[in-house]
Amino acid sequence: MPRALITGVTGQDGAYLSQLLLDKGYEVFGLLRRSSSGEVIDERLRWLGIHGRITMMDGNLIDLSALLRIMQEVAPDEVYNLGAQSFVKTSWNQPLLTGQVTALGAGNMLEAVRLAAPKARFYQASSSEMYGLIQEPVQSEKTPFYPRSPYAVAKLYAHWMTVNYRESFGLHASSGILFNHESPLRGIEFVTRKVTDAAARIKLGLAKDLPMGNLDAKRDWGHARDYVRAMWMMLQQDQPDDYVVATGRTVTVRDMCRIAFDHVGLDYEAFVKVDPAFLRPAEVDVLLGDSTKARQKLGWEPTITLEEMIREMVEADLARHRARMR
Repeated sequence: MPRALITGVTGQDGAYLSQLLLDKGYEVFGLLRRSSSGEVIDERLRWLGIHGRITMMDGNLIDLSALLRIMQEVAPDEVYNLGAQSFVKTSWNQPLLTGQVTALGAGNMLEAVRLAAPKARFYQASSSEMYGLIQEPVQSEKTPFYPRSPYAVAKLYAHWMTVNYRESFGLHASSGILFNHESPLRGIEFVTRKVTDAAARIKLGLAKDLPMGNLDAKRDWGHARDYVRAMWMMLQQDQPDDYVVATGRTVTVRDMCRIAFDHVGLDYEAFVKVDPAFLRPAEVDVLLGDSTKARQKLGWEPTITLEEMIREMVEADLARHRARMR
């Protein structure tokens, strides 16, 4: 039975990846950062019905000693570093924390693998936000990076450290440059879930409008289920490498709002209001990924469309709010 260690195990991607690996017969261990919200920390795992099947290990990405202990105890075959301070907006308010967790945390993980589990295969969750002020209209593994937020800068450090450890120490270390990927398990602070939750609440009479930032920003959105499958496929390759994971279709936030509100029979223009308070200090206007390499080398293909994903998210939010109304 192969063993996998996942940081960020209680997040959206960690939950779906855990489910995928469990279905494949893995023994799954999760790095758990203790917090005051411990009673709801495994909410996503409970949603998928797998919360009792993962062995949780107390630790923190900024504590190398704990990571070394965990590597020795678990002796993982695969390590997936998904943990991060991953909310872009928060990274401007907490840039140093973002650097410690998202950037140096990845460095700590790589060092722990090098010292205590050098045969393990390592996956780093890189981000399309690293492209930022895009240097090419379609972004591939060869596109230059131009990060536009403290989060993106931190992710870029983690990305290049992964490359460096692969080339310097011979680790089987791969990075997935994942474009935006969503699901019903996405946190409420992210724009897609903010929209689907608002559509559900407005439909049920629980809210009257939806304040938003830049409606013209364009993103390449896919489903997290598809994207965690790509993570696993990367670590099954004989040689480590970096891969863009994207659908190759870009859509505005405005159109995403329209899809969500159409699903509940509402006109988004009557409810969505632009509020300058939600505009970013430095905007990433367009992201569009070229996943040719992942499709050709890994055999990966997305299977869930944006429309299917948004409808699934709206239905999940309707179910959540109806349950609370009972």
